[in-house]
Amino acid sequence: MKPLFVGAVGVIASTLAEGRALFVDALGLPLEQGPGANFLATDKLDGSKYFGVWPLAEAAKACFGQETWPSGRPVPQMFVELEMESPAAVQEAAAELASKGYHLLHGPRTDPWGQTVARFQTKDGLVVGVSYVPWMHGPRAP
Repeated sequence: MKPLFVGAVGVIASTLAEGRALFVDALGLPLEQGPGANFLATDKLDGSKYFGVWPLAEAAKACFGQETWPSGRPVPQMFVELEMESPAAVQEAAAELASKGYHLLHGPRTDPWGQTVARFQTKDGLVVGVSYVPWMHGPRAP
């Protein structure tokens, strides 16, 4: 496995409103909510390719297909995604992680916005993704 860089990092907030109050209203980060999106994010913050606020319910939907985080797992407060060189590299990384005993929250999949990602959770609760986001590897398509 060869991660190229940290592609995304962010917090997992109890609610979107709480995340907005702290990170946008109090701290002044230039986070925006995209059309139809239930998260805040920016790719315009120096020192970070992507910083986001992901509501816990959205993280639960992405990882488990339900709006509540399973009671038997630590409630996450952060996520980090390590960027791989291709969707095939995400597949390989997920297989390698599984072979080393890491239980994937979900296997590799390609989301509607083009990101290929597989995620697992550390014992401490951190949600870690191995990911390929096409626009992070060159100019965005119009």
